[in-house]
Amino acid sequence: MDSTTIDINSEIQDKAFTTRQINFSNEISFHAPGLKSFNIAGFEQKNPKAFLPISLTGSGCALACDHCDSKILEPMLPLNPREGLFAMCERLAKAGTEAVLISGGSQKNGQVPFMKHIHDITRVKKELGLKIIMHTGLVDEAMAKGLKNAGVDGVALDIIGANETIREVYHLKSTVKDYDRSLSLLSKYGLSLRPHIIIGLHYGKILGEYKALDMISKYQVHALILVILTPLHDTPMRGVTPPDTEEVSAFFQQSRIQMPGTKILVGCARPSGDYKRVVDLAAVDAGLNGIAYPAEGVIEHARSKGLVPKFFENSCSCGVD
Repeated sequence: MDSTTIDINSEIQDKAFTTRQINFSNEISFHAPGLKSFNIAGFEQKNPKAFLPISLTGSGCALACDHCDSKILEPMLPLNPREGLFAMCERLAKAGTEAVLISGGSQKNGQVPFMKHIHDITRVKKELGLKIIMHTGLVDEAMAKGLKNAGVDGVALDIIGANETIREVYHLKSTVKDYDRSLSLLSKYGLSLRPHIIIGLHYGKILGEYKALDMISKYQVHALILVILTPLHDTPMRGVTPPDTEEVSAFFQQSRIQMPGTKILVGCARPSGDYKRVVDLAAVDAGLNGIAYPAEGVIEHARSKGLVPKFFENSCSCGVD
């Protein structure tokens, strides 16, 4: 890399951080939801049951996407149909849970089959008062309307900006337009949007991420969640190299500049070790608003930039209300 490139990147980084300073307070959020135990210097998880993920389909998924092959469902709490969703959430609430992610495997059309549970979802919100974040996949109008009527607190969905990735990684016949339509429908019904972009989803390459960012930037969203391809064992991508950290950093910076007033957070999924530390530091430098499971030293780095850390035991998809 020549000095000109370094100077240009430094200017963009400074612009991104300045954009943050103009549009937000000096607070930065760090999250440790109950997906796993977490403890680093300056941030100790105290209630691992505060936020828990539920899979409506257990470990079942009709898509078997190349990057996941249902592995992401394994750490979630599987719904027992005999118990039912409301009874399950009532039990969790009594044990100290304050919020839940309701997710599950997709059907062949890219939708998570939550509508059969919509009555229980409504009851969980109204009778138990739990915060509910839905992970939906693609939605149609009936689904968007159902979520609005149920009163859920937010909707998370992965947004893909390349037809090749939708076809080759997700094995769907859908197109980029279908993802845009889902955003449009959820926005139409006034739902709180927390879209995700998976950086490097196309076998470690940056392909449709900037198109996905363009789509999301058309809508009012509560928070944009950025995650990074993390090759998992026993999946078709197990040997794939994650995207270069400089490419990730550049995407962080562009996201901040393109969506200046939107909360942008780094989500749970990203490679571990030195890679994680590099991208977490880059997220702070790019002016992002929060990080899930921050690497060692990142909290101190945020303080050195004049930021004030705030700690939450919920998902970054909850945003910072």
